[in-house]
Amino acid sequence: MKAMILAAGLGTRLKPFTDHHPKALAPVNGKSVLQRNVEYLQRHGIKDVIVNVHHFADQIEKAIVDANGWGSNITISDERDEVLETGGGIVKAAWFLNDHEDFVVMNADILTDLDLTGMIAAHREHGSLATLAVTNRKSSRSLLFDKENEMCGWRNEKTGELKGKKGKPKAFSGIQVFSPNIFKHFRFTGKFSMIDVYLDLCYKYMITAFDHSDGHFIDIGTPEKLAAAEKVFP
Repeated sequence: MKAMILAAGLGTRLKPFTDHHPKALAPVNGKSVLQRNVEYLQRHGIKDVIVNVHHFADQIEKAIVDANGWGSNITISDERDEVLETGGGIVKAAWFLNDHEDFVVMNADILTDLDLTGMIAAHREHGSLATLAVTNRKSSRSLLFDKENEMCGWRNEKTGELKGKKGKPKAFSGIQVFSPNIFKHFRFTGKFSMIDVYLDLCYKYMITAFDHSDGHFIDIGTPEKLAAAEKVFP
């Protein structure tokens, strides 16, 4: 099984660190979040990984080479010319990911103890096109799920903007498991978000939630959250 780590973001909320470094190399107790997520994937049996790069791309490439991929086989997806957001980044890396097997995509700027092996098993059991890791935490934007735990919409909690149908709100954790069939259904090109893809597909295909509200999850997007991560992830 293969995975993609999305590490191309600018990380503007993590300034001043990201004025000189990529967010993926932010340190948590002596290890970068990128290293921690590579090792997290290893614990769930995934060692073939592609990492997309844009902001201070050279630093990420050097860290990977210097560490021998921290024991994984890491390939670079180069987005130096233009950061393509989540959807565009996945499409650009399709040549690596699309080998007719399920695959995992996760953000580089999160730390979690989510049971990824259990999530993959649930994805396969339900036969979903995509399975999204979610929790009950508060978020400015929520994914909405129906009684069958399938995605039916999206809501901006600050403005009340609704796309799709009403449902139970969940906060997306930036981890997803895909069927390789996902590549047959992309209507968008260039720079686009996977949320737009989910909203486009959820009425016809099964996009399910995997709730891990009982575990640890930290988005290290701000200096305060990065400090909090050091208390949870030794």
